[in-house]
Amino acid sequence: MAKPSKLKKILKIIGGIIVFFTLPTLLLFGFMYLKYNEDLPTGIQGEQADQLATKMLQALNEDAYLNTDYLEWTFKGNHHYKWYKSDRKCEVYWDHFTVILDFENSNNSSVFVAEQAYDGIEKQKYIQKAQSYFNNDSFWLVAPYKVFDSGTERRLVTTEGRKEALLVTYTSGGSTPGDSYLWHLDTEGKPQSFQMWVAILPIKGLEATWENWITTDSGAQLPTFHKLLFLGIEMGDVKGLQL
Repeated sequence: MAKPSKLKKILKIIGGIIVFFTLPTLLLFGFMYLKYNEDLPTGIQGEQADQLATKMLQALNEDAYLNTDYLEWTFKGNHHYKWYKSDRKCEVYWDHFTVILDFENSNNSSVFVAEQAYDGIEKQKYIQKAQSYFNNDSFWLVAPYKVFDSGTERRLVTTEGRKEALLVTYTSGGSTPGDSYLWHLDTEGKPQSFQMWVAILPIKGLEATWENWITTDSGAQLPTFHKLLFLGIEMGDVKGLQL
């Protein structure tokens, strides 16, 4: 057993290590909070907000997206997706797991571990995890096309630069209902970035770019890259097909 003086010295060293690693993190968070945190802006619901949302959809060729049967992408190199949109199913891959989500009936979803069918006690946990991944990662791919989803509210916001922006709030659905996004558009109505007021982020109003757009084989326009602060979010080899 360590002597009191020795134990005190050990605890002092441990305390110093904790401070060494946590203090810079706290200072960085404090700096970022003061620099980037913003209150949720107010806006006006109604026809003008809906018109701006429609302008964005027209700029992205919404009809082509609606007629897209199949989408494929990879989120940050970790989660891989093959979304059979018209069939309401999606294959989700991560690590050594594969989950085939059935959006019509979750009970029909399948789980594979190391390419072997799995029906054990954790099956529902893996299905729920895949669904959570899909909800987040697909949003970074197709969010602009979801501005008229059931449960959404749209508001027209005038920014400090006297530009019009579109505030979309999801009052229901998804993994975190209540989240809001302020879309900043170019003169044609195409998204350039959005700011986020979301439950998962402690700093409100962080901005992420929507860039490196491609036109898929189906004609839908989709992003392949986002920048959030100093982080890059790669969407991989994005594909969209009309089968």
